[in-house]
Amino acid sequence: MTLPSRTSPFLSWTWRRSSAKFFRPSRPRLDILLPRPYSTSTWTGSASERANQFRKVAIVSFALGVLGCYALQKGVSRRADTGDTHIVSSVHTSGPAVTDSDLSSSLNASNVPSECKSFTYGTPQDIKKAIEELRQTFPQSRVSTDPDVLHLHGSSENSYHPSSPHSVVVQASSTEDVVKVVNISRKYRVPIIPYSGATSLEGHFNGHSSGSICLDMSTMDKILEINEADGDLTCQAGARWEDINSTLTEKGIPLFFPLDPGPGATIGGMVGTGCSGTNAVRYGTAKAEWFLNLTVVLPSGKVIKTRRRARKSAAGFDTTKLFIGAEGTLGIITEATLRLTTRVPTKVAMAQFPNVEMAVNAVNDILKTPYGPHIQCAELLDDNMMSAINAAGLVDRPYLVQDTLFFKLQGSPESIMETSRAVQEIANKYGSSRFEFASTDEEAEEIWQNRKYALMSTLGAHPGTKCWTTDVCVPTSKLPQLVYETKADLAKAGLKYTIVGHVGDGNFHALIVFSDEKELEVVNAAVHRLVHRAIAMDGTCSGEHGVGIGKTEYLVEELGEGTVELMKTVKRAVDPLNLLNPGKLYP
Repeated sequence: MTLPSRTSPFLSWTWRRSSAKFFRPSRPRLDILLPRPYSTSTWTGSASERANQFRKVAIVSFALGVLGCYALQKGVSRRADTGDTHIVSSVHTSGPAVTDSDLSSSLNASNVPSECKSFTYGTPQDIKKAIEELRQTFPQSRVSTDPDVLHLHGSSENSYHPSSPHSVVVQASSTEDVVKVVNISRKYRVPIIPYSGATSLEGHFNGHSSGSICLDMSTMDKILEINEADGDLTCQAGARWEDINSTLTEKGIPLFFPLDPGPGATIGGMVGTGCSGTNAVRYGTAKAEWFLNLTVVLPSGKVIKTRRRARKSAAGFDTTKLFIGAEGTLGIITEATLRLTTRVPTKVAMAQFPNVEMAVNAVNDILKTPYGPHIQCAELLDDNMMSAINAAGLVDRPYLVQDTLFFKLQGSPESIMETSRAVQEIANKYGSSRFEFASTDEEAEEIWQNRKYALMSTLGAHPGTKCWTTDVCVPTSKLPQLVYETKADLAKAGLKYTIVGHVGDGNFHALIVFSDEKELEVVNAAVHRLVHRAIAMDGTCSGEHGVGIGKTEYLVEELGEGTVELMKTVKRAVDPLNLLNPGKLYP
């Protein structure tokens, strides 16, 4: 008897009593165990007899599933221990033994029960061998096992998620270096964690508990090519967005890269987290067309370029976007071609309001007018944030402590004046008590720097404390309610906090300070409530920071089981050994 082709791979095993070993026949044989015919729809006899037949099938199926799971587990373990290139016990019923390239469709296929999947990482001895090979491959100055260096690269002072120090830190300077590290990682089954700007707040570069190689790409910061005529630029993944824009200004090139996340963020990390920033209301996020192509080292050690430099392409699906938001779990970004845009004159204005709801509603109305395209940024700083800026001593002239909007208007001098009149008129409609422009370029720069350095201001206003920073995003019409309920919740919990937000796209950040472990528990609970509150409003657990370790638990609630399983299927296909940044992103 031959079973249907869609039968579970675990039912293809038959036990040979004489040798107590598994073998792989040309086709499955279960006819010695299962009643004939196989289809339950044709079983005959009384109800009790049919029940007995069903029980036999259930027991046999369960037993064979357990045996298959055991065999598969042993095969993978033995394979990892010996470094063999084939699976010891293939789940295929015929054909050649499965190699690494086939794992995605067999061992890690979505129909394999979760309890039968595991990733066997290298032993402590394997890690020692990997470190030794790294030392032989790279100059000694670029490979470190110093405890302080390992701790620095494996955790962040501004992240409070579980972390472990890396086993070794190796510094790469080229795509070729990254390939060498990836190959050593795969050879000894040691997880590899990319690191560059270290600005992550959700534990993206935390070390792995089984030991890990930290791939430090912070010195891969070169601008490789500027194509002014085409409005694009190619750089290494460790380049910082501020340095890129400064270089363009210094060279007199009237272009800039508009994505502006936190200070110090690098291009590789910006791709990994799908970042945005204060300019998002006008220019969008990393998931728009700002990354034309990427150079990526895959877990196999192969190097790919996701597409050419053309501004648009209809050649296949967009593999560039496959890596945007993947948080270093599918491949390691080594280079990127960035789309630039024209640098437009701007003017900074400030408006203050009686409450957050009035401020947010004013922005929503402004963006619906013909002057909306002239709004480059619309940033909310709540009354606590304004007080923190004053207390931190970062401004020459203290601000009034009220819920405040910082605007950046762009365009010609005439269009800026027209837009400012429209903005002021709408602001007054919503009770604005103060509207003024920065009087000089220096003052405008100071205002915007105060917004960008919100974390430092918050810590400076509360000496001796630490700060948990989180972000969520909701449809813009829901933002006033979300901010109002969050402020009430944090006040009820007795917590000190500040709030800043990108009002134009419904994204805001809560910066919550604490002094000890007991207070940290209260903060953690408040963050959980905030995230659930945002998702309940049809929002997201993170608008900018990414998932990392800190927000994996919310993905199923937000995206649904089917979407999360699709993400996992892609991960299994690309990285079947789960060596790239394991423990991040996927629940």
